[in-house]
Order: sequence, then structure tokens, then C-alpha cells
Amino acid sequence: AWIYDNAKVYGNAIVYTDAKVYGNAWIYDNAKIYDNAWIYDNAKVYGNAIVCKDAKVYNDAEVYNDSIVFRNARVYGHAKIYDNARVYRDAEVYEGAIVFGNARVHGHAKVYDTAKVYNYAEVYEGAIVFGNARVHGHAKVYDNAKVYNDAKVYDNAQVYGNARVYGHAEVYDNARVYRDAEVYGNAKIYDIAKVYGDAWIYGNAKIYDNAKIYDNATVYGHAKIYDYARVCGDAWIYGNAKVYGNALVFGNTRVYDKARVYGNTWIYDNAKIYDIAKVYNTARVYNDARVYGTADVYGNAKVYGDARVYGNALIDDNAKVSGAARIYGNAEVHGNAEVHGNAEVHGNA
Repeated sequence: AWIYDNAKVYGNAIVYTDAKVYGNAWIYDNAKIYDNAWIYDNAKVYGNAIVCKDAKVYNDAEVYNDSIVFRNARVYGHAKIYDNARVYRDAEVYEGAIVFGNARVHGHAKVYDTAKVYNYAEVYEGAIVFGNARVHGHAKVYDNAKVYNDAKVYDNAQVYGNARVYGHAEVYDNARVYRDAEVYGNAKIYDIAKVYGDAWIYGNAKIYDNAKIYDNATVYGHAKIYDYARVCGDAWIYGNAKVYGNALVFGNTRVYDKARVYGNTWIYDNAKIYDIAKVYNTARVYNDARVYGTADVYGNAKVYGDARVYGNALIDDNAKVSGAARIYGNAEVHGNAEVHGNAEVHGNA
């Protein structure tokens, strides 16, 4: 072992094999340094901490309590590792980052700035946690995922693949965010919801229950997707819109304002649902159709083509509205009725 410069080793601390302690480093209490570990600059290792197997602790970093830093890991800057935390296998913790509790940081993972990883959380492989981010509980961040700014990932949540969680976003409970998905702003993903593919969730959007957002779908504003709903393709859900039940929204669909889509309904192609319109039960709206105003489409009804349903109109049962048809005012179309072509049904029809 090598101990030189102004370094201090005292108490029951042990430095042995080919370890090096130098600069103004302090090793004390019951700390152990061995197997080519280097402690230098103003670093401190104390308590029952162990630094070994090619690990380096330097600058003003501190490793203490029962923590272990090993297998080529780097802890530097003003970073702190304590409690029963482990940092290993080429991981880096630096600047003002803190890893504590029973947390694990390993692989080529990096934790820096003022980020915190704690409880039983794990950050590993090529994952990066930085800014003022928090990863805790039993959460896992791995692969090439990034969690940063003031984002939080906790409970049993997982963020992986090339996913990004940032801003003030939160991912928690048993939620999953993965592949190339991005969650940011004040968005929240929770329960057992999944966001993946190239999906973007931001603003104050909430995805929860067993909902799934994937492909190139975008959900933002104050929109909520929940129950077993799915939003995929290039669909956008925004404003104060809600999609829930077993609803499926896909294609280039837009659902916005205070619109509601629920039940077992499908909205797809280039359809748009907006204002305070509702589409529910097993209804279908597709092609370039529009449903807006305070209109309701429900039952097993179908609205498609370039049709427009608006005002206080009601379309229900097995009715079909298609072509360039317009249904508006207080009109109702129900039973097995069909309205198509350039027909108009309006007023109190």
C-alpha cells in the first residue's frame, strides 16, 4: 500500500495490497481500502465503508457508513455515498450527487449534478440521472435511459431503453416508460400504465390505470388517459380531453378540448373529436369525420367519410353517417338509419 503527501489513515482503518491514499485524503474509523483502489485529493472514506478493486474516490467526495465502492467505479466532486449503497462496475457518481439507503449504481451508469438515488433504487447499464432528479423506492432506470431536471421516478416504476423523463415529470407505482418515449413537463405516469415507442407525454397530462400510449402518439395539456384505453399511431390527445374504458384511438386522430372517448369505441384514420362531444359504447368514428359541439355518438353507430356531427346531435344504435353528410342542431339518427352523400339532418328532426 502507498500512503503519502498529507494523507491520514487512523482509527481502525486499513489500507493494504496495492491501494494508494494521497493528497489530503482521510481514511478513518473501520474503513478498508485495497486492491488498487485510489483515494486522493480531499476525499474521505470512513465508518465501515469499503473502497476496492480499482475504484477511485477523489476531489471532495465522501464514502461512509456501510457503503461499498468497487470494480473500477468513480466517485468524485462533492458526491456522497453512504448507508448501504453500492457503486460499482465502471459507474460514476460525481458533482453534488448523493447515493444512499440500499441503492445500487452500476454498469456504466452516471449520477451527477445534485441528483439523488436512494432507498432500494437501481441505476445501471448506460443510464444517466442528473440535474435535480430523484430515483427512489424500488425504481429502476437502465439501458440508455435518462432522468433529469426535477423529474422523479419512484415506487416500482421502470424507465429504460432510450426513454427520457425530465422537467417536473413523475413516473411511479408500477408504471413503465421505455424504448424512445419522452415524458416531461408536469406529466404523470402511474399505476401500471405504459408509455413506449416514440410516444411523447407532456404538459399536465396523466396516464394511469392500465392505459398504454405508444407508437408516435402524443398526449399533452391536461388530457387524461386511463382504465384500459390505448392511444397509438400518430394520434394526439390534448386540451382537457379524456380517453378511458377500453377505447382505442389511433391513426392521425385528434381528440381535444373537453371531448370524451370511452367504452369500447374506436377513433381512427384522420377523425377529430372536440369541443365537449362524446363518443362511447362500441361506436366508430373514422376516415375524415368530425364530431364536435355537444354531439354524442354511441351505441354501435358509425360516422365516417367526410361526415360532420355537431350541435346537440345524437347518433346511436346501428346508425351510419357517411359521405359529406351533416347532422346538427337537435337532430337524432338512430335505429338502422343511414345518412350519406350530401344529406343534411338538422333542427329538431
